[in-house]
Amino acid sequence: MHDGPVLAPNSPPAAPQGLLATWRERIRARWKLAQMAQENPHLLKDIGLTKQQVETEFAKRFWQR
Repeated sequence: MHDGPVLAPNSPPAAPQGLLATWRERIRARWKLAQMAQENPHLLKDIGLTKQQVETEFAKRFWQR
């Protein structure tokens, strides 16, 4: 299964602004998730995540999905 969009072989790369916005959003979302896990760990169960899943997600670099 492919997670991203299917591009033609000669298609141009994503616009830099869009890529930077995606990276910023990943940083922000991962930071908020880690903060929530620390401040309100009982909420993890509500959203269907374990502490280990949150730690794994937070450990990813901003360019990783």
